Amino acid sequence: MFSQGQIIFGICFFIAFVIVMIFAYRKDLALHKIFYKGNYKVLLVFLLFIALLFVIKFFFKR
Repeated sequence: MFSQGQIIFGICFFIAFVIVMIFAYRKDLALHKIFYKGNYKVLLVFLLFIALLFVIKFFFKR
């Protein structure tokens, strides 16, 4: 499906992307603590909503 060169490029790109994202996140960590307080609540509500959709789907499937 993919050539060996494409696979190597994909792996190298992924590793470089992750490294750059780690450095960018560490650089902005102080700003994240100031401006994004409580964002875990939004994530929690979103995950609960997705779980609720799966429960409803499972309940009405029977």
